[in-house]
Amino acid sequence: MSIPNLITLGRVILVPIVFWLLLTGEMKAAFIFFVVAGISDGVDGYLAKRFGWTTELGAYLDPLADKLLLVCIYIALGVAGELPSWLVIAVVTRDVLIVMGVVLAWVLGNPVVIHPLLVSKTNTVAQIVLAALVMADDGFDLGLDGVRDVLIWITAALIIASLAAYLRAWITHMSSDEAEKPESSDV
Repeated sequence: MSIPNLITLGRVILVPIVFWLLLTGEMKAAFIFFVVAGISDGVDGYLAKRFGWTTELGAYLDPLADKLLLVCIYIALGVAGELPSWLVIAVVTRDVLIVMGVVLAWVLGNPVVIHPLLVSKTNTVAQIVLAALVMADDGFDLGLDGVRDVLIWITAALIIASLAAYLRAWITHMSSDEAEKPESSDV
């Protein structure tokens, strides 16, 4: 167990705390813990790369911790009425469909190597910015309703674009005779 993996496990432990804080309306505290989680993500990545402390566990655990935190935040913000239900459903559905595609490819004997696409990274940034903005806006009464509305639609468009790109890459990968094809292994 490396130091970066311990930091990542700490981020996983923050998930139910942030979720509970959001559901109880403690937006300031939730925002602060969210910022701590973000800093810890940067620190564990830096340590893993700088000192060569990368592990196979960390390669799976780090993105899983990030995704778990983000999905739980969206669900809590949706339950609290801070984000529209349709957006929360889109965030969760996209992630579930991607995981299902990876599992199905594996079950069918044509495993896919996961490499995040640029549109997916952009989508993740938009989701993080929107979640942070909602928590900060509500917690510190910033009056950013207009910005929030714009970010909701940008995030929705990126969710659709990201899912379409992954679906295209998955179909291309599954249609190929080769087990791994570099241009289609980005699912």
